[in-house]
Amino acid sequence: MSNVHRPEDLAVVSAAGTGLVWYASYGSNMDLERLRYYLVGGRPMGAARTYPGCRDHRAPRRSMALELPGALYFATESPVWTGGRAFYDPDAEGVLWARAHLITAQQFSDIAAQEMGRAPGVDLDLGTALTEGRSVLGPGRYETLVRPGYLAGVPVFTFTAPWRSRGAVLNRPSPAYLRHLAAGLLACGAWERAAVAEYLARAPGAAGAWTPCEVAQLISVRP
Repeated sequence: MSNVHRPEDLAVVSAAGTGLVWYASYGSNMDLERLRYYLVGGRPMGAARTYPGCRDHRAPRRSMALELPGALYFATESPVWTGGRAFYDPDAEGVLWARAHLITAQQFSDIAAQEMGRAPGVDLDLGTALTEGRSVLGPGRYETLVRPGYLAGVPVFTFTAPWRSRGAVLNRPSPAYLRHLAAGLLACGAWERAAVAEYLARAPGAAGAWTPCEVAQLISVRP
């Protein structure tokens, strides 16, 4: 669809000095209501974790639908969701659907730190990921930074695990988690409900555990 964006390979417009980046979220942070807790702090209803939030509490300046080369998969066990977490394999065949949020590099650092299980407050070194497209900051989940391209000259960053989807310990995502992912994708206005259900149900980890029909029923009414 026309309102789905794809990153360019090169920074065609200089973004030097703006301090802004696109955070490509492909998990629960696609949902702006969920992302708000990473920005301002607090505990979402029913969650087992309280988020410290970012140093800068401002909302994203803009959010848009984004497609990246690679694939979504679900693995490990989330203590928050009691099911598989979403991960991005940039080397896999396929297309990842995401929602890009225009935020500051400082905010991205603080969001990434919270996802990595670290305390926010320290700016990440984005230089290696910026120049080489990838940077492994540690062995754990979400400790690998990926820079898949640029949007209007502003770099796009996300984070994932250092391992590939092949060989990962896949795990079925929980209903509540799928609802948040679906809510974020549908809020983009780029994909129909049936397409979102199909996309989530066929991702490794969900495939075989969820059918597109079951996911469609799950997301038909948001609690």
